[in-house]
Amino acid sequence: MSAVPAEPVETPEPAWRQRAVERSTRAAKLRAEQRVQRFLDAAQELIADKGTTDFTVQEVVERSRQSLRSFYQHFDGKHELLLALFEDALSKSAAEIRERAAAGRDPLERLKIAVDLLYASSTPRAGQQSPLFTDFAIQLLVTHPDQVATAHLPLLAYFTELVEEAVGTGQAVTAKPRRTASLIMQTAMFTAQAPAAPVGAHPSPITAEEVWAFCLGGLRGPGTAQDPAATAPTTTAPAEDAPATKPTAPAATARKAAPAKKTTATPQKRAAAAKKAAPAKKATTATKAARSQA
Repeated sequence: MSAVPAEPVETPEPAWRQRAVERSTRAAKLRAEQRVQRFLDAAQELIADKGTTDFTVQEVVERSRQSLRSFYQHFDGKHELLLALFEDALSKSAAEIRERAAAGRDPLERLKIAVDLLYASSTPRAGQQSPLFTDFAIQLLVTHPDQVATAHLPLLAYFTELVEEAVGTGQAVTAKPRRTASLIMQTAMFTAQAPAAPVGAHPSPITAEEVWAFCLGGLRGPGTAQDPAATAPTTTAPAEDAPATKPTAPAATARKAAPAKKTTATPQKRAAAAKKAAPAKKATTATKAARSQA
């Protein structure tokens, strides 16, 4: 009698079957990526032609020459399609900024280049429409802020990396590099999109140099005053140091004027003088009375 094993023995899947399944999966994934890209390209073309994100899913399907069923296999609707375009644009922007900022000699210089590039890419250009950012992104910020945050993750990851490197080399001071990186990004993007601040009768837009000077001041912070690497001369240093020397003149004037206050009679002294003068007034009154009786 043959012995029956207590537990069934699992037969390993043949290698040829594994290869066939993987090959089939790769082929299906590639086809899906191609279909998705055709939908994205069609939507991008419609935005360029119309100058707005006001188009229908049917228009995207017709321009991509695919089926409506295929569209809904990959997207829940128009919102998700626009979100995919938005995320794709920010991902490409992050890759470009990373590549161009690599020319910096140290983390702080690379961060400056990144801030300048992000400011430039966020600045509206006359005659050039970007409804994906001016229309859809603004609405998305109000209705789905979590999706906006997710779309900016590639940029945030790179800026956080730069801030951490600057902290590591002693060029910056912050206990929360990721939060600091987010503040720098938002300062650059929203300042670039904001209308120019009025100065007198003429608008005066905030420049990329001013944005960087502001961010640099926050990066260095008060804790870097004794750090030679953090106190390197900058073009803004004289303006920041100048106010510290101005109060000396008023202080000296106050000290010179102080002795003059000693000559002023205090209320107590005036009261004492009044008491001393009281008997004299009474004597004068008595003399006048005696003369009248005579």
